[in-house]
Amino acid sequence: MKGTGQKLFALMLGSTLLAASPQAIAQSEHEKHHPASPTDSTAAMQNPGNKGAGSMSGGMQNGMGEMMNEMGKPPTKELYPSLMQLPDMSLQTHNEIKRLADERVTEGNALLAAGMEKLKAATAQHNYAALQEAMAQIRQGQLLLQSGLEVQHALATNQPLSDVGFRWFKQNMNLEPSVDQTQPHGFFGLSWVHYVSMLTLVAFAIVVTWLYYHKMKRANALLTKLAGTSAANIPAPATASAPVTLAIRAEAPAVNEEISPTKSNSWSGTLLVAEIFDETPNVKTYRLTDPDGGKLPFNYLPGQFITVTVAPKGVPVKRSYTIASSPTDRDYCEITVKHEEKGTVSHYLHTQVHVGELLQLTGPSGQFTFTEKEGDSVVLIAGGVGVTPMMSVIRYLTDRSWKGEMYFFYSCKNEAAIIFREEIFYLQKRHPNLKSCIILDERHAQQEQEYVIGRISKDLMVQRVPDLTSRRIHICGPKPMMEAVKQMLAELNVPKENVKTEVFPGLPPALKRKPVEPETAAPAVEAITGVVTFAKSNKTAILTPDKTILEASEDVGVNIEYSCRVGTCGICKTRLLSGKVTMEVEDALTKEDKAQNIILACQAKSTENVSVDA
Repeated sequence: MKGTGQKLFALMLGSTLLAASPQAIAQSEHEKHHPASPTDSTAAMQNPGNKGAGSMSGGMQNGMGEMMNEMGKPPTKELYPSLMQLPDMSLQTHNEIKRLADERVTEGNALLAAGMEKLKAATAQHNYAALQEAMAQIRQGQLLLQSGLEVQHALATNQPLSDVGFRWFKQNMNLEPSVDQTQPHGFFGLSWVHYVSMLTLVAFAIVVTWLYYHKMKRANALLTKLAGTSAANIPAPATASAPVTLAIRAEAPAVNEEISPTKSNSWSGTLLVAEIFDETPNVKTYRLTDPDGGKLPFNYLPGQFITVTVAPKGVPVKRSYTIASSPTDRDYCEITVKHEEKGTVSHYLHTQVHVGELLQLTGPSGQFTFTEKEGDSVVLIAGGVGVTPMMSVIRYLTDRSWKGEMYFFYSCKNEAAIIFREEIFYLQKRHPNLKSCIILDERHAQQEQEYVIGRISKDLMVQRVPDLTSRRIHICGPKPMMEAVKQMLAELNVPKENVKTEVFPGLPPALKRKPVEPETAAPAVEAITGVVTFAKSNKTAILTPDKTILEASEDVGVNIEYSCRVGTCGICKTRLLSGKVTMEVEDALTKEDKAQNIILACQAKSTENVSVDA
């Protein structure tokens, strides 16, 4: 009796809630104007498309009293409301519910199939009303199929059917979300996807931190090297709340602190010719700036050079020129070029290039540098246009008010040939630690007291430079002058390691002026010393005693990249596959290069057959 009362109470409660729902109220308002017959009510109870709630509210249109009168009869019930009243189940009830579920599955499939056919036909006919009807039939079939399958699953898995019925009731009354809320699992309620994502983020953070640490370590090491301080004086990177400060010595670093020196020949691009200055009748200075008006796109050291590429006849030709300006001037750099009568690039610059034009450049490069950390004094010896690297050093050191002693020897043909004459005297007047000596081959009657007439000599160097053997010495100029000065220094017992030279780029042998032979004399024939084979290009060229591998490659159209042509930049490095070569300058080769048979094509000459990887 107690169980029967609980069933009755649950049924009444469910019916009351369903009748009070908005759908039921709307339907009952409609039925006041269109009363349904008892037969229609019974049919509504059995209509599977109402999902239970609509059919139950339709069955209660005559009020709670009529429903109570029907309790004594065996009513036709919907599937889900029937399940709500089944705490226990007999075999007969089990079979009846299974039959109803099977019928729903069959009827649902039939409705779905018919609905899809109607939908297909209505779509082809563009019949909106038929489309709506077909969609309604498909939804009805889905509901029947879903309810039948759910009951079949419950019967197969021995789930309590009353739980299925009450779950349906709660869903239709919006008493709980329709989506199944599964209990989280794992530590802290997280799944393995969360763990993998978190581990990936942690690994990424570790890698970024490691890269940042090593980047700052390399930056500190570079600053230490440039500034001449120990790594201990440079603090660790500051946090976001504190600015970064570097404990460096009182003097500024040896190069501009904005950027570190650019890697050799790592920059290539165009610069604008902003100014052109006439230094002497055959020497001009070209001031080059960034086309966009910003800082220079590279940083260089005093004494380095850049390579200019021009194409006066459509064929690119390269020549290297020392940067004569100071690296402290970040807005521009200057090259000073002597007009060589047979010089392709210098002639083009002097006759074809004007202010406002762009030049194609590559650089910087070169090891003939002095940044004050190489010694506490320096001796600079220049001849002719070889003054340009010396001028870059002097400008740099005086810009930085360097206190070390600077001894400057400059040899020229006459006063008209002195490049930067006024500036040299001006800097010497302002900086007492700069002591210059200009040497002229020809006498000048008016101002001989300012110059030394003759040639540079051992006595002159010893007289002008005390303790010459202990000082750093740089030499640049015509080759005969350099050889003579090197011989003098050797006789004065100056250690070789104290002497640095720069072979100033001259004309390629093919452009050098040859002596004029009398008409009756037989034509001169150069001796052939060997043949060079260019393995990659599958070409050969003839070698003579004075012809380099680079020059031989140009004879047969083999492209070997080059820049300085004097053995200092390393652009023309090539592997020697067979044979032997000699090189006058090997400054750009490292020990590793030599161990791997790497040669400088611009310097390599041979008296036998050779093969190179080009």
